[in-house]
Amino acid sequence: MFTNNEELVRQRLYELQLEHQALDDLIHRMADEIYVDQLKIRRLKKRKLELKDLITRLHSELIPDLDA
Repeated sequence: MFTNNEELVRQRLYELQLEHQALDDLIHRMADEIYVDQLKIRRLKKRKLELKDLITRLHSELIPDLDA
């Protein structure tokens, strides 16, 4: 079974992945518009990258430590 901390990490991970996907969809929709706000897209991409880094860190927390 998962410890309470693992459950919290998995829940947070799920939320971040949803936000990351929503940002990806928004960026693609905005890029297809006639008038593109490049500054806003740049900021969204930066946030998306921050989320990706956080998701990667949380994934690594879920990997069990192996004693060599």
